[in-house]
Amino acid sequence: MQILLANPRGFCAGVERAISIVERALEKFGAPIYVRHEVVHNRFVVDDLKAKGAVFVHELDEVPDGATVIFSAHGVPKSVRAEAERRDLKVFDATCPLVTKVHLEVERHRKAGREVIMIGHRGHPEVEGTMGQWPDGMYLVENVADVATLKLGAGGTAPPLAYVTQTTLSVDDAAAIVAALKARFPDIVGPKKDDICYATQNRQDAVRRLAQQCDVILVVGSPNSSNSNRLREVAEQQGVKAWLIDRAAEIRPEWFAAANAVGVTAGASAPEALVAEVVAAVAKLTGAPQPEIAQEDEGVRFPLPKGLD
Repeated sequence: MQILLANPRGFCAGVERAISIVERALEKFGAPIYVRHEVVHNRFVVDDLKAKGAVFVHELDEVPDGATVIFSAHGVPKSVRAEAERRDLKVFDATCPLVTKVHLEVERHRKAGREVIMIGHRGHPEVEGTMGQWPDGMYLVENVADVATLKLGAGGTAPPLAYVTQTTLSVDDAAAIVAALKARFPDIVGPKKDDICYATQNRQDAVRRLAQQCDVILVVGSPNSSNSNRLREVAEQQGVKAWLIDRAAEIRPEWFAAANAVGVTAGASAPEALVAEVVAAVAKLTGAPQPEIAQEDEGVRFPLPKGLD
């Protein structure tokens, strides 16, 4: 039995920045620091920040006037920013810069008179934030079937169109939806460079490579993490059994009964400490030697906001 690790895996630059923003705010201003929605989608991270004094809320009406609030890495609608300003809340924005880039694309297209189709998962905070950048002229598609039934404009004539995507989608799924959009709307405008972020792309590529060597793949990540779910799907699309787990306690010995090699990866919001925990648990269950827990540096860093740097 072998245990093999995907590289790269785990934290991306946007997640590291978001966590650092909460920790620095707590150091500088003291508890409580309010955070709108989970700053990143990982239970371990959120629980750790709660223990340090962060208070996670669903909406701004749960935040006292004059308090300090942090927007999550997934971004927020413009209406939320306006409410925070109206209530004189001290805001630090942990929106990933790559999500902000998509927000700016939406604004540019709408100002140019184009309506915007967003490719993404309904209800995801990033989708809600991006769709909330403009009050009208935006449409959501989740799959190729949605493209065929999409109703735009009046009188059956489509207006000038552009598309953007959620940053954490499956690369293959997004490509199929883009192809369907271009087939139906040949003049649609897309981003110069794919909106899917570097970390999502790199982690999915790493899982494809890992799947060539493994019978089973464990993805460390929380159930509400979009990019972690996509990693599990990518592994399964390669014909490998894959499970998404939050912690080592969720591992089942029967998963490895006929396996010669087990692969381990982690979503972009899952800390490396959980990877080490899972590897140790798999080694104990299977008798496999533990591999060196080495991480690949992707060389991407995002600065902290003014006032926290």
